[in-house]
Amino acid sequence: QVQLVESGGGLVQPGGSLRLSCAASGFTRRTYVMSWYRQAPGKERELVATITAPGGSTNYADSMKGRFTISRDNAKNTLYLQMNTLKPEDTAVYYCHAQIGIINYWGQGTQVTVSS
Repeated sequence: QVQLVESGGGLVQPGGSLRLSCAASGFTRRTYVMSWYRQAPGKERELVATITAPGGSTNYADSMKGRFTISRDNAKNTLYLQMNTLKPEDTAVYYCHAQIGIINYWGQGTQVTVSS
C-alpha cells in the first residue's frame, strides 16, 4: 500500500527558507510522477512542482521558478521541496502527491506559514 508522509512545515519569516520532506513507501513500479501541491485558505489546490521517475525531469509553476527546488533521494525513498525566499503568499498546506499509472495518492499535508 502506497503511503506518503510529509514533514518539515512550520512558521518562517518572509525571505526565509524551509525544506519539506515526503517519505514514500509501497511503490511497486519504477515509473511514476511525484509532485508537490499547495492549498491556501479559500483557494483551490495548485501544482507547485513535479519530478518524474526514473528520468528525474522537473517542472515548476511559474510563480515558484527560481525559488523552489524539487528533488528526490532514491536511496531514502524521499521527495523534497527546498523553498527559498519565501513570501507571505506562499502560506498554505503543502501536499505530497504521487501518480502511479492512473492512480493518484496524497499525503496528509504539512502547514507552511510565512509571517513576520
